[in-house]
Amino acid sequence: KILINLFWLFLLLGIERYAAAFLLVIFLMVYLINLVGNGAILVIAILEPKLHSPMYFFLGNLSCLDICYSSVTLPKVLVNSLHSQAISFLGCITQLHFFHFLGSTEAILLAITAFDRFVAICNPLCYTVIMNPQMCSLLAVVAWITSFFYALMHSLMTARLNFCHSHKLNHFFCDVKPLLELACNNTLLNQRLLSVVTGSISMGAFFLTLLSYFYIICSLLFKNKSCRILHKALSTCASHFMVVCLFYGPVGFTYTRPASATSMSQDRMVAIIYSAVTPVLNPLIYTLRNKEVMLALKKTFGASKDWTCRVPVVSQWVKNLT
Repeated sequence: KILINLFWLFLLLGIERYAAAFLLVIFLMVYLINLVGNGAILVIAILEPKLHSPMYFFLGNLSCLDICYSSVTLPKVLVNSLHSQAISFLGCITQLHFFHFLGSTEAILLAITAFDRFVAICNPLCYTVIMNPQMCSLLAVVAWITSFFYALMHSLMTARLNFCHSHKLNHFFCDVKPLLELACNNTLLNQRLLSVVTGSISMGAFFLTLLSYFYIICSLLFKNKSCRILHKALSTCASHFMVVCLFYGPVGFTYTRPASATSMSQDRMVAIIYSAVTPVLNPLIYTLRNKEVMLALKKTFGASKDWTCRVPVVSQWVKNLT
């Protein structure tokens, strides 16, 4: 079946031709802002010694993810706006795989970052012991590897289907739900895997994130009983919580509902939020809500020192993590 499917070409019809020119400019600007913003966060997380802490290690992972996540879909959208809307079967499955791989990794990393804030605020004396460099590296590796095999499951299960109804995909990138609409054999197992496995990962990570924040607030209210300390802690977590709402909201709306003709058009609009808009807003939220990041940005990009003097700093940081 997979060998036969290799000769298929899908047409991505998520963007209308009359709006292609306008959306080309919008998506190009969004993608460039994403690269610059998240790239800057990633650079300071590596080069600035004051940011060599678990929280910024995970935020650096998220910035790297956001660059890759939008790169899975937006470049192809830009090309389709100028040329043919066709995508090969192999290209489609590859795009599907990396979209779910990176999306699942971000969901898990957001939960890990919330746990990091929980330990830092509720158990500050044990923070350096629990969230040591080895533990941070282990959590990040587990998130990436788990998500890879999760995405591989969807890729293989989708690739084995026969696509005989049509080659017109009602989306602007390859995803599981629109591809299942084109399959001519039984897709019940695929739909259950999408609802159960994807729903469990996304909603499970969301629940753990909310649970961490709940314990943070309760701990500060009942132990410290100080509005000043509570305000300082919540302001530190506010940027992360906004990212959580921007990511889990659209994802939950898309993958917890059954597929239908009307839902596909809604999913297409919502997909723009978590695949293009959210990665752009993340660096803005990090910088506007975090004084340490703002100072590091000014120091890193405003300093006149030669960049080569920072190489030993990078080497020492990598050595500490390993």
